[in-house]
Amino acid sequence: MKTVDIVIVGGGPAGLAAAVAAKKAGNDSILILERDHELGGILNQCIHNGFGLHTFKEELTGPEYAYRFIKQVYDLGIEYKLNTMVMDISKDKIVTAMNREDGMFQISAKAVILAMGCRERPRGALNIPGYRPAGIFSAGTAQRLVNIEGYMPGREVVILGSGDIGLIMARRMTLEGAKVKVVAELMPYSGGLKRNIVQCLDDYGIPLKLSHTVVDIEGKDHVTAVTIAEVGPDRKPIKGTEERYTCDTLLLSCGLIPENELSRSAGVTMSPVTSGPVVNESLETNIPGVFACGNVLHVHDLVDYVSEEAGRAGQNAVKYINDGCKDESSAETIEITATEGARYTVPSSINPERMDDLLTVRFRVGDIYKNSFVSVYFDDERIMHNQKRIMAPGEMEQIILRKSQIQEHGGLKKITVKIENE
Repeated sequence: MKTVDIVIVGGGPAGLAAAVAAKKAGNDSILILERDHELGGILNQCIHNGFGLHTFKEELTGPEYAYRFIKQVYDLGIEYKLNTMVMDISKDKIVTAMNREDGMFQISAKAVILAMGCRERPRGALNIPGYRPAGIFSAGTAQRLVNIEGYMPGREVVILGSGDIGLIMARRMTLEGAKVKVVAELMPYSGGLKRNIVQCLDDYGIPLKLSHTVVDIEGKDHVTAVTIAEVGPDRKPIKGTEERYTCDTLLLSCGLIPENELSRSAGVTMSPVTSGPVVNESLETNIPGVFACGNVLHVHDLVDYVSEEAGRAGQNAVKYINDGCKDESSAETIEITATEGARYTVPSSINPERMDDLLTVRFRVGDIYKNSFVSVYFDDERIMHNQKRIMAPGEMEQIILRKSQIQEHGGLKKITVKIENE
């Protein structure tokens, strides 16, 4: 059995950034395991620009952004295996994987970083009535077909869901000559970034219908039309509001789910809100030495935040190894609770002794809030009250906690993040 200090599962933006940070922190025994035939993950098919403004202070396409990190992996001599599927991670950090060259093999690791990314919500989870004809794609599949394979899924398109991939594909299909007739969104707000609504829909005259869903799909062999209808507050279609659109393609952009089958089988505690692992200030899960970062932890809106978070996971994995792989799960921790509009926080607990001087806590809200305040309470004392002009579920929010502030507040038991109107 091969022994490696740090095994990173996933060679996308999170895995690459974690590997680079771990190497720069002084560890030379790192192995990236990637199931695809190349490094870079989903960014390889994201040929639009808008990446890297935070990390590199310039606007890059997805492949350009990925290559900045891939080049660092090459230059730093970090080992990686492609076309390698991780089958299992045990609680004592033995990673079982397989590929064509090595067959089935095992690696004993001192630390494991989970960076498997996320996947699209499948149609079966959406319960759309109608037949099951050809011409129905997830937005990410359509993106790969157009940008990498060179195939056009169709010419008359309806999109269900206003996640960022769906919005970007509305523009992409239009640029390739298709007619995008409508984007329907079940919720009363978009699931994507405001800038994508403006740049991908408004600029091309594509209508966005909020509080609408698909209620029928026509066509036995291939999609010929779909019917959408308005939904009420109970998310059920309202009779008499149906609109029929002839089309040959239906794209589904109905949310992303962290890819956590491996995490669950390893015994990692999962958050029911994010569907990702519950982590502490070091991005460490309940299993000592197993860290999580990027979209496998919680779905991000910007890849720059993925890289930043993954860098912290890489550094903390090295720190864990340098400290002798000590189990500090029994150490005194302070819970961070999200309530009253805030849906969750990452991390969800902190140990003040181990945290950095400044700790970024990220969260999402559950509704649209205008001119509201992000408030942070130490026990019952409000210590932060920042006004935000607008907050929406599609955009991630963050607060900065100071180690000195926490230490000054002796005997702190709980930190609460909430949204207040005044």
